[in-house]
Amino acid sequence: MQRHTGRFSIYIRPFSYLLDLMIINFLANSLLIDIFNGIYYHFFISFSWIVISWNVGFYEVYRFTKSSEILEKIGKQYATFIVVNFAYIGYFLKFSDPSLIIKFVSIATGLIAFEKLFIYYFLRKFRVVYGGNFRRVVIVGEEKHTAHLVEFFNENPNYGYKHVKLFDLQSNKKEKIQECFQFVVENKIDEVYCALADLSITDVNNFIDFADNNLKTLKFLPDEKEITARNLKLDYYGYIPIFSLRNIPLEETANKIIKRIFDILFSILIIIGILSWLIPILAIFIKSESKGPVFFKQKRNGLNYHEFDCFKFRSMTINDIADLEQVSKNDPRITKIGKFIRKTSIDELPQFFNVFLGDMSVVGPRPHMVSHTEMYAKKIDKFMVRHFIKPGITGLAQTNGYRGEVETEKDIINRVKYDIYYLENWTLFLDIKIVILTVFNTIKGEEKAY
Repeated sequence: MQRHTGRFSIYIRPFSYLLDLMIINFLANSLLIDIFNGIYYHFFISFSWIVISWNVGFYEVYRFTKSSEILEKIGKQYATFIVVNFAYIGYFLKFSDPSLIIKFVSIATGLIAFEKLFIYYFLRKFRVVYGGNFRRVVIVGEEKHTAHLVEFFNENPNYGYKHVKLFDLQSNKKEKIQECFQFVVENKIDEVYCALADLSITDVNNFIDFADNNLKTLKFLPDEKEITARNLKLDYYGYIPIFSLRNIPLEETANKIIKRIFDILFSILIIIGILSWLIPILAIFIKSESKGPVFFKQKRNGLNYHEFDCFKFRSMTINDIADLEQVSKNDPRITKIGKFIRKTSIDELPQFFNVFLGDMSVVGPRPHMVSHTEMYAKKIDKFMVRHFIKPGITGLAQTNGYRGEVETEKDIINRVKYDIYYLENWTLFLDIKIVILTVFNTIKGEEKAY
C-alpha cells in the first residue's frame, strides 16, 4: 500500500529557492555601490523575493505547466521586484540613479530565468531519455471521451506520465471498474483518470472511496455534469481540463516551506529549552524503576505510508506486546514514572527529534502502530487519506477529545474526519491554534491521558 510517485520537486524547489537567493545577493554585492550593501538591504531583497514569488506562484511549476506560463511568471516577478526595490531606495536610501537598480534586477532575473528554464527542459529531457520521474497512469471511460487524453500522454512523454492501460466502459461497466481497481493495486499505478461522462454518481463515489483507501491520486475529465459538493482543483494538460479530487494546501511548495520552518524552529526550542535538561533527569527515574532503555522506539506509518521510528520516553516495563496492544486504562505494564509522564504527555516530547529530522510535524494526524494502521485501513473508510501529509505530535482530532486509546470504532472514524478536514483546510494559524489548545488541555488534564 506504499505510495511512490518519484517526485523530484521536493528537492528541486528548495534548491531553486536557495540558488536564486544566492544569485540575487551575490549580484547586489557585486553590481551595486556600497550604500546598498548593508545587512538590511540584503535581508530586504531576500525577503521580498520570497514574498513576491509566493504571490505570483513563481516556483509553482509542474510537469504539465506550459513554457508560456513560466515566462509570464518571470515577467510578473521581474516587474514587481523592480517596483519594491525602487520603493525601498526611495524611502530609506534617497538614491536617485535608477539605472543601477534596473541593471541589477534585469541581470539577476535573467540569470534566474535561464536557470529555471534549464531545469524545466532538463527534467523533460531526462524523462524522455532516461525514463525517470514518471508517474504510471490508467484512464477509465469510453474511447470517444478519453482519446484526446490518451493521445496527450502518448505524444508528450516529456510531461512525465506513462499511460499504462485504458479501461473502456462501453460494455460490462461494473466488471471493468472492478478490473480497474484490481489492476491499479497490483501494478503500482500512481494516478487514475476518469471520464465523468461515463460515470454515474455512484461510480464516482466508488472511485473516490477506492482512491482514498488505497492512497492513489484520482483525477477527472470533466463534462457537463455538475460536481459542486467537492473542493475540486482545476489544471490544464495542454488544453485539456483536468479536475483533481481534492486540493491539499500542504502540497504547495510555499506552504510546505512555511510549515517546515515552523516545525524546525518549534522543535529546536523544545529540544534546547526543555529536553536538554529533562532527558538526564528522567533517565535516572526511568532506569531506577525498571531495566531497559530511556527511550522507546516504535515503527509508525508516516507521509505516503512510509515507515519511520517514532521516539518516546519509555513508560512501560519491557514487554513483547508493545507493538501489538495499545495501552489501556490501569494497564499493568505502565511504571510509576510512566504513569506520570503519560498523564502529562511528557512521554511524547522526544518526538520533537522526529520533527527536527523531518519524519513528523508538530501538528498533523497522529501516527498509529503499523499493525493498527493495517487493521484500520481495511476497516475504516478513507483512513489512508491521513497519509497524504506528515503525521503530527498533536492534531485537530486530539484537541477535540479523540486522543489516547481507541475504545470504539466511532473514535477512529471521528479521528479520520478531523484529520481529513485538517489536511484540506490547513493554515499556519490553524497549527498555532492547535498547539495552544494542546498546551491548555495538557495543563487542564485530559480524561484519556493514561
